[in-house]
Amino acid sequence: MEAIAKNSSIKTLVWGFAGVALFSIATGVEQTWLSKYIAEQGMDNELLFVIYGVAVAVSSWLSGVIAETIGVRRTMMVGYAIFVAGMAALAGVGMAQMSYPIIVATYILKGLGYPLFIYTFIVWITYRIGKERLGTALGWFWVMCTGGMDVVGAYYGVAAKSMMGVVPTLWTTLAFATAGALLALWVNRSADSNRFAEGEVAESKKESKIGQLLRGLAIIKHKPKVAVGGVVRMINTLSYSAFLVFMPLYLMQYGIDDTEWATIWGTAFSCNIVCNVIFGTLSDRIGWAKTIMGFGGVGCAVAVALFYYSPLICNNFFFILLCGSLWGVMLAGFVPLGALVPSLVEKNKGAAVSVLNLGAGMASFCGPLLVKAVSGWAGYQGVAWALVAIYLSSVGMTWWISRK
Repeated sequence: MEAIAKNSSIKTLVWGFAGVALFSIATGVEQTWLSKYIAEQGMDNELLFVIYGVAVAVSSWLSGVIAETIGVRRTMMVGYAIFVAGMAALAGVGMAQMSYPIIVATYILKGLGYPLFIYTFIVWITYRIGKERLGTALGWFWVMCTGGMDVVGAYYGVAAKSMMGVVPTLWTTLAFATAGALLALWVNRSADSNRFAEGEVAESKKESKIGQLLRGLAIIKHKPKVAVGGVVRMINTLSYSAFLVFMPLYLMQYGIDDTEWATIWGTAFSCNIVCNVIFGTLSDRIGWAKTIMGFGGVGCAVAVALFYYSPLICNNFFFILLCGSLWGVMLAGFVPLGALVPSLVEKNKGAAVSVLNLGAGMASFCGPLLVKAVSGWAGYQGVAWALVAIYLSSVGMTWWISRK
């Protein structure tokens, strides 16, 4: 956090970054073990994550536009309230009674709530941080998000589950979420207005809230490059959401248990955290598109294949860990996308961020859907190769987006 504070253009949001980190821990507590746990209870884990992904996609899409309509702070407060309601019901009723319909319904609430809090903060960043430091600021955002959700959340979730059990562990998410909301929304005193679009703000005051919402959603039609940017954002974390569904079950065949899987996942995203900052800073120097195409598109294609085949190449925990870490590194290559896409528009940057958030949400839906659709006839190997092909396709998309 001290590194953030040293940057004069970013330090005003330092408590917001801290709040995102804590809220992200709450979001990631169960993610490394829930799919396997649900499958062990004889329930459909793939369907649960597909439905959850739909909720995440819808909420992610609307987050930026809603933020422009009712304000960043209010949107994040709504997200916090929905998240807490969903997790409390999941812990207190769904998991306590092991009722699949209730588990699905309450997990939908979680999927609706967390993007409204976490992804809306991206809008806040684009409102307050200048273009020359935006790539770096977004790199720090993903450090906080990834560090909370995929490192601390992963390690803590497995440890807490083994010590306290499933239900008490889920209850603790409320404490992390509340602490994060307090830091981001109340301790953080930064203004949440767009300091780069005064004319747009004045114009928006004359327009109805519904009109603002519809105007924001129309950006997909009027700015096709923004729409394609959303597709690239979906591709970015497609393997992330797919791996959460099938990799614990796949690696279990090679003797990898829950604790080892959490270690692989947490280590991969510890590497990802470091590279979020590195690639964010590097992209401000060599270009956003070059970073995305080289490290993100090509890098992820190679890393996904290597990670999948790692137990077949050498069924050694540390080798699998190394391959998983390489995958985590390459995922960070897409960080500059958060700077590239909003730069395509002068106004409605919140709407452009919404398209990126839609892409992130669609990954939560399309990843499990890809597993469910392909694994039945091509196995997990088919899923891995489908991911490789999709990552390579993102290179051409990014090249087109970046053309003047």
